[in-house]
Amino acid sequence: MGKKLKGLALLAILLVFGLLVVGCSSSSSGGSGSIDVGIVLPTKDEPRWVQDEKRFKDALVDSKYSTEILFSQGSSAKEKENVEALLNKGIKVLIITPHDGAAAASAVESAKKEGVTVIAYDRLITETDAVDYYVTFDSLAVGAAQAQYLVDRAQGSGVPLYLYAGAASDNNAFLFFEGAWKVLQPKIADGTFKIANSSEAEGLKNSGDLSRDQLGKIIGQITTNWDPNEAKNKAQTHLTATGSDLKRNVAILAPNDGTSRAIADVFGSDGEITSYIVTGQDAEKASIQYIIDGKQSMTVFKDVRTLVKDAMGMAIDILDGKTPETTGSYNNGSVEVKAKQTNVIVVDKDNVKKELIDSKYYEASEFTGL
Repeated sequence: MGKKLKGLALLAILLVFGLLVVGCSSSSSGGSGSIDVGIVLPTKDEPRWVQDEKRFKDALVDSKYSTEILFSQGSSAKEKENVEALLNKGIKVLIITPHDGAAAASAVESAKKEGVTVIAYDRLITETDAVDYYVTFDSLAVGAAQAQYLVDRAQGSGVPLYLYAGAASDNNAFLFFEGAWKVLQPKIADGTFKIANSSEAEGLKNSGDLSRDQLGKIIGQITTNWDPNEAKNKAQTHLTATGSDLKRNVAILAPNDGTSRAIADVFGSDGEITSYIVTGQDAEKASIQYIIDGKQSMTVFKDVRTLVKDAMGMAIDILDGKTPETTGSYNNGSVEVKAKQTNVIVVDKDNVKKELIDSKYYEASEFTGL
């Protein structure tokens, strides 16, 4: 009997210890089992979101509030599970980057029912009134900056223009492309550029303002789904189907750095391509090396440190009972969502050291050939 009691006592100790370990691992700060701020990011498979995770952790080092970061791994079902798990831990603020802007509506609606304040981070959640705030870079400005870079470097007329876009499920992909189209369209209409890979875009070349449906039809043809492998396959298909008259010196609107590198590799290996200018965004390390090496032309630098600071500042204001500062609003198809926008910076070989090394975003030792 004594042995049985000792065994039960040992089991109880192990159970208590196990609970303590689980409680500690769930929170980045704070001593209680509850979590103040839940953060849900879309995937660990894209360098961009790993960057954001690191920046959040850096920003939370001295925070008095407890937080937890979860990844949805490209699944709206997992995303909803993550939100429910955080609600069970008593979060008061949810910061969420949706995998799919429309599909995330049900997840944030469940948070609102629990009295949680919802902050959409970098991607807008659409078709619901359950979003309180939106922290974002100016997505229209990102697309416009990419397009302007191509326009400023176009020489002569009839320059073959290859268009690519992000995922049709991501509202930002529409905003990026809309911003780019407003800059590119006049130069397509006047003959500076010749669209090489989208019949939908070619059919709308005289239209400066596109409806959501028109944007969707173009994006449906040129989507990469933010996937470098899909971008690579699409670029290969386009070059195979394209005649020599749409090669030589070309311009490429690539939506982000991951797809930009994949597309650049394909165009760079085609013997009929004399030169190419290709855009990007996110300032991923691999793309900074590509820019230094002359393989990628530019990236739109969105300083995640500032975006994270804005998101956490907003969350802390909410927890402190204050009204967060906003600079505008976005219509998500249901309501006008109050937003705080962060500026973006164009980076190419000429200013890469100044903007990314001197600003301490990256260390010089992480690159070669600077």
